[in-house]
Amino acid sequence: MEEKIELSGSEQRKVLFRLLSYTKPHKKIISWAFLLLLLTTAGDIVLPILVAIFIDDYLQPGRLEFKPLLLLGSAYMGIQILKSILLFFQLVKFQEIALYIIQQLRIDVFSKVQALGLKYFDKTPGGSIVSRVTNDTEAIKDMFVTVISTFIQSGFLLIGIFITMFILNVKLALFCLIIIPILLFVMVLYRKWSSRFYLDMRERLSQLNAKLSESLQGMSIIQLFRQERRLRREFGSINEQHYNAGMKNIKIDGLLLRPAIDMIYILALIIVLSYFGITSFTHSIQIGVIYAFVNYLDRFFEPVNQMMMRLSLYQQAIVAGFRVFRLLDEEEIAPKQVGMPLEIAKGEIEFKNVSFSYDGKLDVLKNISFTAKPGETVALVGHTGSGKSSIINLMMRFYEFDRGEIIIDGRSIRDFSKDELREKMGLVLQDPFLFYGTVKDNIRLHNNSMTDQQVEEAAKFVQAHPFIDRLEDGYEHRVVERGAAFSSGQRQLIAFARTIAANPKILVLDEATANIDTETEEAIQTALAKMRKGRTTIAIAHRLSTIQDADCILVLHKGEIVERGTHQELLAQMGLYHKMYLLQNGIQSFLKVQ
Repeated sequence: MEEKIELSGSEQRKVLFRLLSYTKPHKKIISWAFLLLLLTTAGDIVLPILVAIFIDDYLQPGRLEFKPLLLLGSAYMGIQILKSILLFFQLVKFQEIALYIIQQLRIDVFSKVQALGLKYFDKTPGGSIVSRVTNDTEAIKDMFVTVISTFIQSGFLLIGIFITMFILNVKLALFCLIIIPILLFVMVLYRKWSSRFYLDMRERLSQLNAKLSESLQGMSIIQLFRQERRLRREFGSINEQHYNAGMKNIKIDGLLLRPAIDMIYILALIIVLSYFGITSFTHSIQIGVIYAFVNYLDRFFEPVNQMMMRLSLYQQAIVAGFRVFRLLDEEEIAPKQVGMPLEIAKGEIEFKNVSFSYDGKLDVLKNISFTAKPGETVALVGHTGSGKSSIINLMMRFYEFDRGEIIIDGRSIRDFSKDELREKMGLVLQDPFLFYGTVKDNIRLHNNSMTDQQVEEAAKFVQAHPFIDRLEDGYEHRVVERGAAFSSGQRQLIAFARTIAANPKILVLDEATANIDTETEEAIQTALAKMRKGRTTIAIAHRLSTIQDADCILVLHKGEIVERGTHQELLAQMGLYHKMYLLQNGIQSFLKVQ
């Protein structure tokens, strides 16, 4: 559940200015768009003047001369046609600007997501992040397409209308100025109330996406344990909250948008007609001027109505922008760089009294110290929650530690760039992830410097080539989402080939053979023995039979190393490792070893 947030006026202005900063690279297009907007606005102002001239100078006196009327009519039609053409190009330009900006904003958000540490994903549902990248950026696009152009055009039109009103009748134009403070008051009131409701609605939409994403990912479990009804209730509850937030928005829109503006328009119309009515008792009045004033009032309130209607889109965009910028402002893991960029040459790893906590309260690792030299295999064993994966997470710099030190080749791990760490470390997980694309792409990971022959050699090295060769298209076989069409063992073999192809200095295995059948495991163990030569290997193991040849086995319990040694040394200690071995292999297996 995301925290409840309210945006103050100053925060809304900061979001607006930050959104507008994305227009800087597109000054040329914006200049053209504003020029076109100014010309179409000028057309809207000139047209009523032409009609007023026709009424007062030609229709009312009865001077229906062909040539002047033809010129007036041609000018009127010409301006209308030109205005329509310019309006088309104006709309295209503003759409172009909006799409450029949203394209850049989405790239910024996606890049930021790629750079965030795993701690952020631990506390933020995936559906919520998807909502920021898609729904929120789409709301921002609406602001650039309609809101900004509408507000600027309406502003130009309002200024032009008032200037023309003062030219026609100064006293009446001053009377009409009374409506400006009233309109501003309604706008401020709407912005204050609606921002709260729109923020609530956006948060509910984010929760809907999060719940939907969770349900799709866990569909097999939901159906297996018959959780459909519960999930429908939870989804329905969030959907109801989204509906209630939407209804609040509709009510505030219904109260302060069109109805309120229409009431102010009627008040202004009464003022204008009353003025002309009272004036007519003492002075003659021009029908064309009356027409022009009434027409300008109508044209004045139409952009005001447009602005008020767009205020809802504006508020949605500001709220969406606030949510997007919160993600962009998240602190990311950024290892400091000391001196010249360092390279991992040997891959020797040393942990020195490393302690770590995910939440800042409970330590999951306590004073962890060990050394792994090139060509050595250090295995991590222990019950669930003992801290094995946390050691891997710190070594890969998925999380930052604040106590102790991790050293690679005699230098702090913080001295190496993330790119260098990830390039020289090969990680194979228990549940490997395969991407859309071909089998070859999943082994190569779009590294264009890797040849097809190298891809095939890596597959042969880990015994993956036989099953890949039997596929319909071989290495060009298409991989569906997460590699669902492959067995667990086949996915794991492809992951091994991917790691070998990268030729890492440090090999990290997180129970990498857990999902492979016994026959395949024997082949993999042979391949692993070749892989480990000359490389530092850190292996997490639940099945103790897979790490009996490790140079050092660390037994973890509640975040501490409680035992260390080789397989035989640990059995001789008759401690926790001995108990774990008995549980997995039985007393007979133990006696045979002895």
